[in-house]
Amino acid sequence: MEKPTNYKSPVAALLWSFALPGFGQFYNGDYLLGFLFMALELTINHQSRLNLAIIYAFQENFENGHHVINYEWGMFYPSVLCFCLWQAFNRAKEINWHLEQKGVSPPKNKVSLTGVLFGQVIGMNFGFYWHHFFFYEKFGMLRFLDIPVLNAFVFGLIFSFMGYGIEKFFRSSKKAKLN
Repeated sequence: MEKPTNYKSPVAALLWSFALPGFGQFYNGDYLLGFLFMALELTINHQSRLNLAIIYAFQENFENGHHVINYEWGMFYPSVLCFCLWQAFNRAKEINWHLEQKGVSPPKNKVSLTGVLFGQVIGMNFGFYWHHFFFYEKFGMLRFLDIPVLNAFVFGLIFSFMGYGIEKFFRSSKKAKLN
């Protein structure tokens, strides 16, 4: 693997991975990893029938969305997505650090967004699997959350903020101990 010679935007890498897991790795020049993540995403998406459930959600046909989705496969999707986001973001930061330091290896504790993306994985898995226990059909305004994919994104967002808060707390307490 040749060393990248151009600056890589961590946010662009994150957004490319959000568009399709593996694209952020392509952006960073990690082609083998990109193909692996893309193959994982396509396999999980196909086996879980996630896109079909999303189509039913847009048609407000929530009952069919519940019946077509394969939860055993669908539970892998948030983990693959969030790991791709995390890896692409931090790899871009590592590339930039190497460019600035002219080849000196970075310190091991320079990763970011760990709490956010771990929170997102937990929240998305929680929302994806447990969506049908919240009885959203009784709440007219929240009916869209009755579909597993949308509920997973909402819970993922909530848990992301919680993960960010936890990560920030631990980083500030670590800095306080060092001072």
